[in-house]
Amino acid sequence: MANLYRLTLQQRHRLPPVSTGVSSGYSTCLSCVSGVSKKSDCRRFKASRRLVVGLGAAFCSQFMTMAGTLGANSLIASARQRGAVEQVLKDVQWPEQFPFKEEYFQRFDESPDSLFYETPRFVTHIDDPAIAALTKYYSEVFPPSNTPGVSILDLCSSWVSHFPPGYKQDRIVGMGMNEEELKCNPVLTEYVVQDLNLNPKLPFEDNSFDVITNVVSVDYLTKPIEVFKEMCQVLKPGGLAIVSFSNRCFWTKAISIWTSTGDADHVMIVGAYFHYAGGYEPPQAVDISPNPGRSDPMYVVYSRKASTA
Repeated sequence: MANLYRLTLQQRHRLPPVSTGVSSGYSTCLSCVSGVSKKSDCRRFKASRRLVVGLGAAFCSQFMTMAGTLGANSLIASARQRGAVEQVLKDVQWPEQFPFKEEYFQRFDESPDSLFYETPRFVTHIDDPAIAALTKYYSEVFPPSNTPGVSILDLCSSWVSHFPPGYKQDRIVGMGMNEEELKCNPVLTEYVVQDLNLNPKLPFEDNSFDVITNVVSVDYLTKPIEVFKEMCQVLKPGGLAIVSFSNRCFWTKAISIWTSTGDADHVMIVGAYFHYAGGYEPPQAVDISPNPGRSDPMYVVYSRKASTA
């Protein structure tokens, strides 16, 4: 597939300390802008999704069967029940080869991502209860604030990272696509503007970070294995990678395998990224959805860099 991406800035910027938060007056994006505004566009969107024939509800069942996971059909059917999603990655016998085809990572909109993210979007892409649930989860697993020597990398970052209020470390790096958004993020000490779909190489030294976060953005990665390998490379041994996601996204920019599948499938997909990238402990899933069926769902797939990696 032709590479249509445009080179973006990769210069690292140091930010001064920020003592005040960002105004809460920005609107919240509950349904997320899809970019499909006309009936003709909708028809093209539906047609483009036919590129991934055979996915959807059947995909995860077939993949889990291939992986040797028991009860795949009932598990998917009950994916919305509390705790069911957390079982998806239990005792998986992964296929020897990465089972996803190149076309699974195509998008409806293959125009340069730099154009799509050129205009700042000072919105949140999950609702307030989901944000609160993620912030609470971070408060439980992050190193304590102001721990000497701790460094954190927030991949696909924007104007907000959903870290606990007042959370600080000497080094918190944000990597994202829009410089104006990154400048406004009060938790960052520095930032990098880079398109990971164009250049998945992370410009950091090996064994640099204690924690890497990625919030509602894994569904946009067209080279996920390369990115997850890079994450492992820059994590310290035993370092924690936290990938969180909901069922909200910019549909035209999400990869086909994501838009064609459901929540339990997404957990398996992200778990596969960790497994096939290599160097990680077996990935685990957590359902942190605050009000199932009443607010945005929220899931976490996490793993630690193996101490021998």
